[in-house]
Amino acid sequence: MSDINILVFLEHQQGALKRPAKETAAAARGLAVHSGGKLGAVILGSGASRGQCELPGFDRIFLSEDRAYDTFNGEAVWGALAAALEEFRPSLVLLSASAVGREIAPRVAHALKTAVAADITGLRLAAGGIEVKRPIYAGKAIATYRCPFPAVATLRPHAFPAGGGDDPASSPSQATVPVTVLPAPEAGSLRLQVVETRTAPGTGRVELTEADIIVSGGRGMRGPEHFGLLEDLSKTLGAALGASRAVCDAGWRPHSEQVGQTGKTVCPKLYIACGISGAIQHLAGMSSSKCIVAINKDPAAPIFQVADYGIVGDVFEIVPLLNEKVKKYLHEPVSAP
Repeated sequence: MSDINILVFLEHQQGALKRPAKETAAAARGLAVHSGGKLGAVILGSGASRGQCELPGFDRIFLSEDRAYDTFNGEAVWGALAAALEEFRPSLVLLSASAVGREIAPRVAHALKTAVAADITGLRLAAGGIEVKRPIYAGKAIATYRCPFPAVATLRPHAFPAGGGDDPASSPSQATVPVTVLPAPEAGSLRLQVVETRTAPGTGRVELTEADIIVSGGRGMRGPEHFGLLEDLSKTLGAALGASRAVCDAGWRPHSEQVGQTGKTVCPKLYIACGISGAIQHLAGMSSSKCIVAINKDPAAPIFQVADYGIVGDVFEIVPLLNEKVKKYLHEPVSAP
């Protein structure tokens, strides 16, 4: 296989790489072992140089600490990324399938005159390109595609491990990895200007797309006043709180918590669906979760068809009992063998 340069775009928060960014970096390292080419990363915004320390095995770093990148502006980010593409000449560009990655990926694909393999859950090198897997038909089937080089792909969060994929013994010291400082956007040069940013409700909780555990509620919760039960359980588990579209449209929960085809696509280790019937639009956003627990009083609810564990019963009885049992388990001293 001829040399294949791989470039990844990595998101961070104050210098700490986000979990999806770590997963993207790990997937790239795994491919780089067999690619024979160079591995590069693009990191933008205040603290970017600290994020570099989390990238063993990379051969080239493109970064900018300019505060202009602290507030996301697709046009500004693309200007920096275009400069990295021009210099690094990658055959493959990988991004997380986050809101940022989904906006930037089409720009990259247009520049490389190719398409985007979006929201993938499997990735490997193939002859002359990559082979990817992604769920289709609301997760009822897995499609396999082959994409020739140059290729662009966005990786579904939590679908790839966040570590491994490199050999520390053969990884170059990060102190010796070449760093290219990318240009900041010129004042007044951007057609798009960010005039205001607002903090989303629920700040302080685990972000939905990055959570290992999600507790989600549907119309079976009967009203917004009952979501306190799910908030208590989510706090006990250290989980994020999600909701179905019907719940968000009714104003019971903010749309930032919506899981589904028109909301957020999640892939946690554990998804607890409470009072959710399992409409196909909801399943499209969570059916790839590693383990699904469904609580519903209707034994014929579609959610049970995708659930690993199903509890037929009243959520108002089961959720408090579950919360009590989890608290007892977490605080119970472990006896020595």
